[in-house]
Amino acid sequence: MQIQGGNQEERTKNKNPDEKNLFVWAAVGYDFVKTLDLQLLEGRDFSKDYPTDSSGYLLNESALKVINYKEPIGKQFTFWGKQGTIIGIVKDFHFNSLHDPIQPLILRMREDEISGNVLVRIEPGKTQQALRSLDALSRQFNPKFPFTYQFLDEAYNSLYTSEQMINKLSGYFAFIAIFICCLGLLGLVMFTAEQRIKEIGIRKVLGANTASVFGLLSKDFLVLVFIAFVIASPLAWWAATNWLTGFAYRINISWWMFLLAGSLSMVIALATISVQALKAAMANPVKSLRTE
Repeated sequence: MQIQGGNQEERTKNKNPDEKNLFVWAAVGYDFVKTLDLQLLEGRDFSKDYPTDSSGYLLNESALKVINYKEPIGKQFTFWGKQGTIIGIVKDFHFNSLHDPIQPLILRMREDEISGNVLVRIEPGKTQQALRSLDALSRQFNPKFPFTYQFLDEAYNSLYTSEQMINKLSGYFAFIAIFICCLGLLGLVMFTAEQRIKEIGIRKVLGANTASVFGLLSKDFLVLVFIAFVIASPLAWWAATNWLTGFAYRINISWWMFLLAGSLSMVIALATISVQALKAAMANPVKSLRTE
């Protein structure tokens, strides 16, 4: 089974004859649908039992929408000036990066192609055995050229190398940024507690409890974190939305994502300042008032 393909602009008879539509085409062999485990919505796959399949076509859902045939199976279809019969409709599947929408696809039978790629489905756990068999087969029929192969899952993973790199770098830089912010916040609360040590002592002498003193020290810092969250949220929404526009299929940025991020930032900030704030709130007021 071989596959090779390309792009082609074609006019469709059912629409404006001057209007061209871009189709992606692929020359395939028998068992293409079975090998890739595609879903047939109508009709059948190419079969050796039907000699006329040499002029048959398989279309995906997107191509069917373009030609707009109501009952496509058995109808005549002309592509590249070659008239044939539509024998099946395949459910849309991704054959390019998810950056791009699924394009109208036309599959035609070409077992006599002298070039292309052979697609092979390998049983789990038998990869090396299959590669050795394919190597021997390649040497038998094509001895002057080396046997080369590529795994389909690796090929698709390579389409998202930049996204995977961005994901790793974002995680690293986010951790570094949070760590530095926590260090700065801890230093700031230590400095503030030291500056207000006498005030804290007087408040405790006048009856303030530990919880109220802790709240007094924590409130100002949490307000700063909230202000930073309000400023950062629109910028984060804009950056994420702008990045997602590069994908044909993407999630929606919901409000709860920012609420969760803001809540986590509050928790991290509170955990950072809590130890020092509790230490200052629980200090002996007598020693605090004696401090020079």
